[in-house]
Amino acid sequence: QVQLVESGGGLVQPGGSLRLSCAASGFTFSIYAMRWYRQAPGKERELVASITDGGTINYADSVKGRFTISRDNAKNTVYLQMNSLKSEDTAVYYCYALNLSQYWGPGTQVTVSS
Repeated sequence: QVQLVESGGGLVQPGGSLRLSCAASGFTFSIYAMRWYRQAPGKERELVASITDGGTINYADSVKGRFTISRDNAKNTVYLQMNSLKSEDTAVYYCYALNLSQYWGPGTQVTVSS
């Protein structure tokens, strides 16, 4: 059974940091491109960061220099290190896997507020 399970979300003050993890199972993680999306209330889901199976990385302009995506194929896990968080980063963050099939995680809430 395919599963993507995000963790690491929570409440953090502006300027703080969080590290999201997405643990994958049920498919060959190493050959999948992995992405982090987010969706804020009343807004469309947007792509935050992506990493291909070969390690090519891209970021949304809004998070460049603050967020870092990485993957550990031995642990079937993708990470999103988020630094210098802003209130506008508040959203539900979703993990997404793409190859011939595509899978979504259930999401984890990130709230940036003082």
